[in-house]
Amino acid sequence: MKSFSLILSTLLIAATALLFIACENNSDSPEKVMENTVEKVQKRGILRVGMSTFVPWAMKDKTGKLIGFEIDVATRLAEDMGVSVEFVPTKWSGIIPALTTGKFDVIIGGMGILPSRNLKVNFSIPYDYTGMSIVAHKKVAAGFNDLQAFNRSNVIIALRLGSTAVTAAKKYLPKAQRRLFDDESQAYQELLSGRIHAVVGSAPTPAFQALKYPDKLFLPLDKIFTKEPIGFAIKKGDFDTLNYFNNWIRYVEAEGWLMERKNYWFETKDWEKMIK
Repeated sequence: MKSFSLILSTLLIAATALLFIACENNSDSPEKVMENTVEKVQKRGILRVGMSTFVPWAMKDKTGKLIGFEIDVATRLAEDMGVSVEFVPTKWSGIIPALTTGKFDVIIGGMGILPSRNLKVNFSIPYDYTGMSIVAHKKVAAGFNDLQAFNRSNVIIALRLGSTAVTAAKKYLPKAQRRLFDDESQAYQELLSGRIHAVVGSAPTPAFQALKYPDKLFLPLDKIFTKEPIGFAIKKGDFDTLNYFNNWIRYVEAEGWLMERKNYWFETKDWEKMIK
């Protein structure tokens, strides 16, 4: 019995020693603590933001400077982090792959939170909500006064490639022909030329286009037909950065700043003089 007890005690002491050594090695291991995006940004001194142009989310003024709701959001975020901001214009269809390969730190570009996207990136809590609207050509779509009027096989709808407008069109207008464009301006050019019936896009852009070209375009619906939460997108696994972004959104929302900027860009036209 004494021999068994001695062996057992020896084994327990050895196991404890090995556990202690493992813990010591683990605490000293450089692989244990990985720098999160916020730490990398603060060391670099620059927050790199992936975005694409959507009026009035992000657009260029008469001097070529980027302005818009998302530009304000990203600029304020960088200021509160104590760094400068660098915008990285990216085609919408390739913006998620560009994020995952490290071309920028975060997407702040009116990106709808979709389950399919969430499989590839992590999203912050919503900092905005938008929805799909439709603007149509007065002659080509004459008499179309509801969504179902566009849900026919002889109707052509223009959409921005990679946008949630494509998802909405597939769901609500499955019979219509879909014509995809990398740039939203190309879609509206097709509409103005009368080669398509309508464009589906995030509100309020379709309404702005109808107001801009009242002789050619009209709004067949008086409201949006979807509602989408909008969030920041970051790489998978970076939960410290996600925590910071979530709490930053809560802070500026409680402060009233988010609503103030949203009202300026979406409820007024005071900014139009900067782009005309």
